[in-house]
Amino acid sequence: MKSYKKSDAAIAALTPEQFRVTQQGGTETPGTGEYLGNSEPGIYVDVVSGEPLFASSEMFESGCGWPSFARPIEHAHITELRDVSHGMLRTEVRSLHGDSHLGHVFPDGPRERGGLRYCINSASLRFIHRNDMEAAGYGEYLDQVEDR
Repeated sequence: MKSYKKSDAAIAALTPEQFRVTQQGGTETPGTGEYLGNSEPGIYVDVVSGEPLFASSEMFESGCGWPSFARPIEHAHITELRDVSHGMLRTEVRSLHGDSHLGHVFPDGPRERGGLRYCINSASLRFIHRNDMEAAGYGEYLDQVEDR
């Protein structure tokens, strides 16, 4: 089993936007994220720890302005926390090992896919194309990736 962790080197390699989002709980401006329109097959991993978070096969267009997923690859890699900032009650989503702020989860996703919408900042993610997954150490997740 691969080990995922947060390191000083990984934090130092973040862009200012990635740092603001993952380490300071920031949010990208809607419609600006690198992966919002990505339709390539692959997985999305934590930009800090590399832990696998979401598969392209679970991505859907929600119209919210951020990449949206119906479910994580492994629920064990996600933590959910109560968030009462900005005068709202929301559920924050963080990566378990990287402790990166990813975004929020809402109960308004596609019913046929479980009813959840994981609304995730592109700045917290790194995309691994299906063709590169085996070499990058994510071959065990190939069965979760399909053409869209």
